[in-house]
Amino acid sequence: MADAVAVPASGQVAQRGLTILAGLAVVFAVALFAGARYGLLLAVGLGFGIVLEGLRFGFAGPWRAMILRRDPSGILAQLLAIAIVSAVAFPLLASHPGEITGAAAPIGWAMAGGAFVFGAAMQVVLGCGSGTLVNAGSGNPVALLALPFFAIGSFLGAYGLVWWTDLGALPILTLTGGSGLALTLVLLAGVAVLLLALAAPGTRRIPSRLVFAALAIAALAIANLVVAGQPWGVVYGLGLWAAKAAVALGADLSGSAFWSAPGNAARLGQSVLTDVTSLTNIGIILGAFLVATWRSGGLAQPLPRLPARAWVATIVAGFLLGYSSRLAFGCNVGAFFSGISTGSLHGWVWFVAGFAGSVVGVRLRPLLGMEGRA
Repeated sequence: MADAVAVPASGQVAQRGLTILAGLAVVFAVALFAGARYGLLLAVGLGFGIVLEGLRFGFAGPWRAMILRRDPSGILAQLLAIAIVSAVAFPLLASHPGEITGAAAPIGWAMAGGAFVFGAAMQVVLGCGSGTLVNAGSGNPVALLALPFFAIGSFLGAYGLVWWTDLGALPILTLTGGSGLALTLVLLAGVAVLLLALAAPGTRRIPSRLVFAALAIAALAIANLVVAGQPWGVVYGLGLWAAKAAVALGADLSGSAFWSAPGNAARLGQSVLTDVTSLTNIGIILGAFLVATWRSGGLAQPLPRLPARAWVATIVAGFLLGYSSRLAFGCNVGAFFSGISTGSLHGWVWFVAGFAGSVVGVRLRPLLGMEGRA
């Protein structure tokens, strides 16, 4: 009897050991063939995926929890992570101009509208940019369907981005230096106080799991900033994948001011293993895959029993996630998290517009037949 129990246990240990070795092998291979810097970035992405999936740290879910149950714990954890990154990023940006850049972007009509649409769409599929990658990596059927349309939307949103920004936008506005950091921390604290005031009884604390996750995400975001020379982002990498596919199919992108710009045109001809955002995106997917495999030994998730309109809504929402986030200069990660933590005021506008859109998205889910998926 003891042997019958010991065999599966030893098999599970062996499988988990192989899972760890596989992750390390992928990082080593990228470092060997693309360079140590790119191997490090893939490792950072793996870390993001492991923390996001392993500790259930996300963006769409916590916003939904605040809207439906007045539970602010997840958003408070996000604010904690942003504050920690800000405390390091502001001095780094000041001391390394030209070497390290922030997630600065202009505030405009298209930017705010894009954030609103993104907030609604992410509640339909229950995943923001990083959340969709994590859910796809762990084998979630809804995310697996939404992800390719997210990439297509990001590509097309970037293709016509200049037309949208010409509708009207302010100059890029940023907070810098010690005073900028102080104001950022005060604003983060003010949002936290407001959330606590609105919170339902018994929800006014951050669970230890989320505290640990916030610390880990902050450390990884700082590592990304130092190694990549730019903040953590998601949307650009997805659009680049679709753009590469379009070029491979014979598309001419010279008519797009975005994709024909020197830096973007060069990346179209280079390996995705030398694009920093692509590497962290790949790492997130692989990290979530490793966690899911570690937990259950496989990715078999039952197909949700959703009506046809819900699957159509998933495709449309996936496309809108990509298109709108490109107009908004990022998703919850690239605009909200990285924008605020590196001093861009567009991150704050994104937060307000994206949260308003999330309220709409939460109300849309039952109408679209999406409540079959928890």
